[in-house]
Amino acid sequence: MTDTLAVLGAGSWGTALAIVLARRGHTVRLWTLAPADAATMNALRVNAQFLPDIVLPPTLTATADLAAALDGVDGVLVVVPSSAFRQVLGRLAPLLPVRQLAWATKGFEEASDKLLHQVVAEELGADVVCVAVSGPSFAGEVALGLPTALTVASSDAAAARAWAARLHGGSLRAYRTDDLIGVQVGGAVKNVLAIGAGIADGLGFGANARAALITRGLAEVQRLGLALGAQRDTFLGLSGLGDLLLTCTDNQSRNRRVGLALASGQTLQQAVESLGQVAEGVVTARAVQRLATRLGVDMPICGEVYRVLYEQHDVRQAVQELLAREPLAEL
Repeated sequence: MTDTLAVLGAGSWGTALAIVLARRGHTVRLWTLAPADAATMNALRVNAQFLPDIVLPPTLTATADLAAALDGVDGVLVVVPSSAFRQVLGRLAPLLPVRQLAWATKGFEEASDKLLHQVVAEELGADVVCVAVSGPSFAGEVALGLPTALTVASSDAAAARAWAARLHGGSLRAYRTDDLIGVQVGGAVKNVLAIGAGIADGLGFGANARAALITRGLAEVQRLGLALGAQRDTFLGLSGLGDLLLTCTDNQSRNRRVGLALASGQTLQQAVESLGQVAEGVVTARAVQRLATRLGVDMPICGEVYRVLYEQHDVRQAVQELLAREPLAEL
């Protein structure tokens, strides 16, 4: 069975997912804000800015007309930065053709520290079925058709099955879970920890330090997730440990590259500007710091990343302060 689907957001990740869905035989409308970008994609059959080497399938069409993108579709997948998520939902609200919304955006809403399913309920109504797509996945590898596994989360089992079926096939494997909160927390906080991993590697602290940071970082993700109502086992899966490992260890990760740049002496502004794309961990660090404080959750690594990003804390001093903490029971 094939569907007509709208993918909102034509960055690298949105384009990669649109390509996957089109390769599965679905008719895909890829929405971008810029009419010139849509015209160029349709004419050249590539997204020259973000995935210049990947040919767009014939069933994928780009458009800057949101109403046209949504007209009569069977499903909507939002793939915009978390900072633009509420704004896009506001535009989407009067046009949404189905009472269901999927997204592959990772992060908290910066202004409110809310998870994205809470933003969906406020903007579109509490009756809208929410589906979050997450997991260890670099856009370029997904677009190339390299083996990848994703998690599709929803409290509605039928919605999770439908989106998993749309994505699953070829070199992409899709798993399902009902832990919408845990999948979102894992996908958000790992970006903050990846900045920390980049800093540690940039300072030359070695593989032992990286392994310790990832392991103790996972404990921080889990503590925050449980405080927000997640299921413990979720953090040992693709959207927890899997995504954390990927983002902390490979230089395709924009957040890891921010950490490497900070370790080399660049300012935060220089590090972010050199990317040319959004590094969600920079924004998410603020929300995580506020949530951890509000909920009384111990998150020392994320806290030091926050201090480096926003309080001009020296990166080497941040590491020394982590090492100087009182020894505790591991579990």
